[in-house]
Amino acid sequence: MTPTITAFETSPDRGQGLARDMRVRWSLEEVRQPYEVRLVSFAAMKEPAHLARHPFGQIPTYEEGELVLFESGAIVLHIAQRHAGLLPDDANARARAVAWMFAAVNTIEPPILDLQNAKFQEGDKPWAAERMPLVLDRIRQRAGQLSERLDDADWLDGAFSAGDLMMIGVLRRLRPSGLLDEYPNLAAYVARGEARPAFKRAFDAQLAVFTSRQPAAG
Repeated sequence: MTPTITAFETSPDRGQGLARDMRVRWSLEEVRQPYEVRLVSFAAMKEPAHLARHPFGQIPTYEEGELVLFESGAIVLHIAQRHAGLLPDDANARARAVAWMFAAVNTIEPPILDLQNAKFQEGDKPWAAERMPLVLDRIRQRAGQLSERLDDADWLDGAFSAGDLMMIGVLRRLRPSGLLDEYPNLAAYVARGEARPAFKRAFDAQLAVFTSRQPAAG
């Protein structure tokens, strides 16, 4: 059965592939699982039909028969468990890969999202300038710890896994700020992920959505 995922009809990142549906697209491409995409507008995300799939009115969602999932990490884990290629066969290595998935969304992503909130939702507050250095320090603390752990390895724990997919998906959100370039091994790590054929297919697919919705010149 071909699964269906949801994605932004008009992505706020203007085709950079930073929205969370990119992680799901990438995982499906890695395991060579065909999928369909239902594009949703911001208004539709708050309507009952979408809220039945995602109680918080966000994307992505995943539908496969009677199964409906939300949260990109949960969706990628489901895909990785159902298909070969994203989790190691060894039980201990498999558990470590899942741990890295959780680390990506629970430890690394929150301070990165805090930076986005500080810039775009709180930038006009009188205390914004004083808060920003604290936000940046928290990101640098976590990025520094991750950089030290990765060292000169290609991937987090042996072969590429769903843990790397999720971590790279999170780290890509740092690129617009320039903070990623402060850690050359992390920047190279992200670049290795983006060089994977499955990533390129996923990126091109989401970029095509953005391109198709741009007004014609002239």
